[in-house]
Amino acid sequence: MRFTVAQFGQIAPFKLAQFLIPSFGDVLAAYPIGKNAKKNRRFRMLHQSQLQRQTHKILPQQVQMLGIYHLNTLDLEQRIKDELDENPLLENAATDDIELTTNDPNDPPQEFQNWDEYGYDDIPNYGFENQSYIHNNSLNLPIKDFLDFRTYLKQQLINLDLDEREKEVAAFVLDCISDNGYLERSIPEIADDFSFINKTYVEEAVIEKVVKEIQELEPLGIASQSIRDFLLKQLEHQKLCPIVKKCIQLVRDHYTDLQKKNFEKICESLHIDEEELSIILKHIAKLQLNPLNMALESQPVKDSIIPDFLLLVEGDSVMVELYKQRSSSLHINESLVKTLGEKEFKTAEERSTAQYLKSKLSSAQWFIDAIRQREDNMLLIMRTILKKQRNYFLTGDISLLQPMILKNIADEVGLDISTISRVTCNKYIDTPFGLVLLKDLFTEGIVNEEGVSVSNKVVQIRLKEIIETEDTENPYNDQQLAKILSERGIKIARRTIAKYRDLLRIPVGNMRRIWSKGG
Repeated sequence: MRFTVAQFGQIAPFKLAQFLIPSFGDVLAAYPIGKNAKKNRRFRMLHQSQLQRQTHKILPQQVQMLGIYHLNTLDLEQRIKDELDENPLLENAATDDIELTTNDPNDPPQEFQNWDEYGYDDIPNYGFENQSYIHNNSLNLPIKDFLDFRTYLKQQLINLDLDEREKEVAAFVLDCISDNGYLERSIPEIADDFSFINKTYVEEAVIEKVVKEIQELEPLGIASQSIRDFLLKQLEHQKLCPIVKKCIQLVRDHYTDLQKKNFEKICESLHIDEEELSIILKHIAKLQLNPLNMALESQPVKDSIIPDFLLLVEGDSVMVELYKQRSSSLHINESLVKTLGEKEFKTAEERSTAQYLKSKLSSAQWFIDAIRQREDNMLLIMRTILKKQRNYFLTGDISLLQPMILKNIADEVGLDISTISRVTCNKYIDTPFGLVLLKDLFTEGIVNEEGVSVSNKVVQIRLKEIIETEDTENPYNDQQLAKILSERGIKIARRTIAKYRDLLRIPVGNMRRIWSKGG
C-alpha cells in the first residue's frame, strides 16, 4: 500500500502509531523521498547487530617487563646504569655519597687547629708526605700503548730471513696494505712506486717473494690480494684430509664456477655428489673472509661470560643462588620524595616540575619492583630445573640429562612459556664442571622400548659411539644406524639420524670411508 506525502500527513496520530509500530521498517523501505527521487532513492532499513569480540592487549610496562626478563647479567647492569642516569629519584646503594660526621667531644684532639699553626709548623708531617708521594706518583703511571697492525707486522720482520734491501721492500709493502688487511694494489704497481720513491730499481720478483713471506706472518694470510688467495692460504695451513684437499681443489680451480653457482659442473669436475659438495661448502664457510679477524682470534681473549646463577654442591646437597642480587641495592631518593610531599607548587613551572618528579617516582618504584620480580622468578625457575636435573648437576654426566621442555617448567611454576623462554635465554650457570648454558638443558625426549623417555642428547651420544666403533672401510649409512639404535631399544627415523649427525658434525658414510683412506 503506497501513500503520497499529503495523504500520509492526513492520517490521525493514533492510527499513524498503529500503522508504524508493526512494520516501521517496511514503510521506510517502501516510501519514496520526494517526487523526483521516486525511482532512485528510498529510505533504507535500520540495522542493529550485536557483536562479541575477544581482544588481548599488553600494557607498555608488561612489554618492558618481558624485556627485563630477557637480559643477562651484563645487559642488566647496563640497563640499571641507564635508568640511574635518567631517573633522579632512583639511587644505587653502592654509589651513595658518604655522609659527613660531626665532631664528637670524646674524639682525640686534632693535630692542627688552624692554618697559622699548620702553615708555620717546622715538624714534618710524614703521613701527609707519604700520601702526597703515592698520589702524585699515580699520575705518572705509563699508559698502555695500542699498536697499529702495520706496526705489529713490522716488528715481526726480524723473524724473516730477509736482507736489508728486502726489509725495506717489506716495510713499504706493509704500508700499502689497506685497513681490511688485503693488498689491493698489484705487484707491478708496488714495484714502480717503490722504484720511484727510493730512486732505485726493484724487480717484481723481489716484491712477490716479500709478499709471500709477509703472508706467513701473524695474522696468517695478511697482505692477500684477493679473497680467493686468503681462503687458499687458510686451507693450506690446515691438516690435509680428503675434505681439505677437495676444498683446495674447488677454490683453486673452480672459484669462478662457485661464484656463478655452477654446482653441476663442480660436482662433475671433482667427482663428487651433491651431498659431498654440501659438506665441502660448509667447511669453506667456516673460514674467515678478513685477515684482521684472524688476528683477533689468535690473541688470547679473556672469558667475558659472567654467569647468572651459582651452583653450590656439598655432598648430596645441591643449591643454586643468583650470581648478583641487584634489587636490594636500589632504592628511592627519600629527600626528593619528602620535598615533593611538603613543598607547595604555585607557579606553572613548579607544577610542571612536580608532575615530572611524580612520573619519575612511579617509574622508579616500578623499576625496583620489576628487578625484584625478575630475581624471584629466576630463582623459582632455576630451582625447578635443578630439581628435575639433580643427577646431572651432581655429576656433570650429560648422559644423565633428563628430557625437559619449556612447558614442563611453565606448568610447575605457574608462569607462561614465553616467560620461561626469556628467563633461560642467554643465561649461564656456574657449576663445578664449568659454565652451562641453560638452553642446553632443554631437550626433547624419545621413548624407548621400556617406555622410558630418553633425552635426545643421550641418543646423540649413543649415535657417536656407534660411528666411532664402525668399520672404517664399510661405514654405516643412516638407515643402518637407525636399525642399530632400534635394536638397542631406541626407535628413531632415518631423517632424525641425519639431523643428529649434522649436529655432531659427522659426515655421511661415503665421506667417512674416503676420509679413512686418506684420499
